[in-house]
Amino acid sequence: MTRDPIGEAHRQWVAHGWSDAADGMAMVTSVVRAQQLLMERIDAVLRPRGLTFARYEVLRLLSFAREAAMPMSRLGSLLQVHPTSVTSAVDRLVAQGYVERVRDDADRRVVRAVLTTAGRVAVDEATTALNGEVFETPGLPELDVRELTDRLTALRTGLGDSA
Repeated sequence: MTRDPIGEAHRQWVAHGWSDAADGMAMVTSVVRAQQLLMERIDAVLRPRGLTFARYEVLRLLSFAREAAMPMSRLGSLLQVHPTSVTSAVDRLVAQGYVERVRDDADRRVVRAVLTTAGRVAVDEATTALNGEVFETPGLPELDVRELTDRLTALRTGLGDSA
C-alpha cells in the first residue's frame, strides 16, 4: 500500500520535534499539490486550443467587460499579476488574432486590449470545455466544493488578499 507523501511528511515533522508546524506544513503542501493537479487538468483542456490559463483569464475578463475592451493596467489589477505578465499574455493573444491593442480615444496614453471576434469564439469554446471537463467536476461533491471555497476565501483573506 502506498502512503500519502504529505501524511508521511507530517509524521516526519512530528517525529523531528516540529509538531507546532506539522499541521500548517501539511495544509500548505496539500494546497500546493491540489493546485498542481488542477492545473494539469486545466492545461489538458486549454493546451490543444493554443491557450494557457493566464491567456484564457485575459480573454474571459475581456469578454465580460463592456465593449469587450479594457485598459492593460486594469487587466493586471483584476488578474492580480505584474504588468509584464499581462503584456506577455496580451502579446501572445495578439499574435493569435484573439486580441488587438488600441489606443484610448479619450487618453492616447492608455492602451486598451480589445477582444476580437476570433477571441470571443476561442474563449467561449474554451469555457464550454473547461466547464464540462474541470469546473463541473472539480474532484469533490458540490457541498464540499462550496465549503472548501469558503475556507480558501478565509485563508486568502487571512493572508492579506482582498476577497
